[in-house]
Amino acid sequence: MANAIYTALPTTIFTVMSGLAREMGAINLGQGFPDEPGPLAIRQAAADAVINGNNQYPPMPGIPELREAVASHYARFQRLDLDWRTEVTVTSGATEALACAFLSLISPGDEVVLFQPMYDAYLPMVRRAGGVPRLASLQPPHWRFDRTMLEGVFSDRTRLVVLNNPLNPTATAFAADDLALLAEFCVRYDAIAICDEVWEQVVFGNTVHRPLMAFPGMRERTVKIGSAGKMFALTGWKVGFLCASPAITEVLAKAHQFLTFTTPPNLQSAVAWGLGNSDDWFTAMPADLAASRDRLAQGLTREGFVVIPSQATYFLNIDLPASGVTEGDMAFCLRAVKEAGVAGIPVSAFYETDPVTTVMRLCFAKRDETLDEGVRRLSRARDLVS
Repeated sequence: MANAIYTALPTTIFTVMSGLAREMGAINLGQGFPDEPGPLAIRQAAADAVINGNNQYPPMPGIPELREAVASHYARFQRLDLDWRTEVTVTSGATEALACAFLSLISPGDEVVLFQPMYDAYLPMVRRAGGVPRLASLQPPHWRFDRTMLEGVFSDRTRLVVLNNPLNPTATAFAADDLALLAEFCVRYDAIAICDEVWEQVVFGNTVHRPLMAFPGMRERTVKIGSAGKMFALTGWKVGFLCASPAITEVLAKAHQFLTFTTPPNLQSAVAWGLGNSDDWFTAMPADLAASRDRLAQGLTREGFVVIPSQATYFLNIDLPASGVTEGDMAFCLRAVKEAGVAGIPVSAFYETDPVTTVMRLCFAKRDETLDEGVRRLSRARDLVS
């Protein structure tokens, strides 16, 4: 008989909306993947590694070249001092990294603080590990937490806090004051922070990504998770990074060895090369995405939609009531894909309780003509409601 924890889960909203987009022949502005294939030089490095490199099992923690490259990257971009030998583990994507963290660090009955809206993998993983979720609800348009909110969810039973920064789906990056406040609570309650920072290189304008690990008291109590797929717009590669103190890394590795054990060596080699040779990419990629964000925002604004500012990620959100949409986000998203041929994601799907039902998430990592046609179809979807 199937496990009740999983049989009770709904099908992920990304599967639902992308399936409908394929079925209806719709433009997919829902699931967060780019139209472009990713940096050619890195893809060529992967191809060369398949032909001329090692194709047998690489070391369980990851090949040394990649672990060194990850530590060097974070030293240059975030001023973190990581020992690649004892503090960096390569995983098969950031989702596996999350699973390693939850399965190795949660004991049954431990409380885990999570912020809604949240990536939909968090809750089932936490519950599978025996954790007890304590949910803090963020609200538009600023999506911030405060002292009162944290006091309501932290307790003497708190084991972990999970922070996605920059935050999907809100497209916001937490300010230094917010992070300092969270660090204060982690230290006070002796909690470990699981920091899902996969969007750390996808930030725009004057926005600065600040790793929680760098804040006072957090170096020894943070698990920092990164993603080559997000860094290089190669979302199918599934190469992730786990960074933590030696004591925590030792425990994480014991979960990793029984989950995937390792990650394809050619992809590891290519990512290692990319981290050491792509500073120009880390400048051009956010600038190009910001231009796409602005194109989508301007098109939506011309059509009378009200958008919520996007500081990071691939996403831009629409305030539906302010845009003249009188139905909830789920109903409007279903109408848009089925009747107007454009798929988006209802932000309510990222909540477990008391969801915000007034916001629709769109992915702007698309070609100009796709964005323009998406705007036209969304306008038609709104007209169908009224």
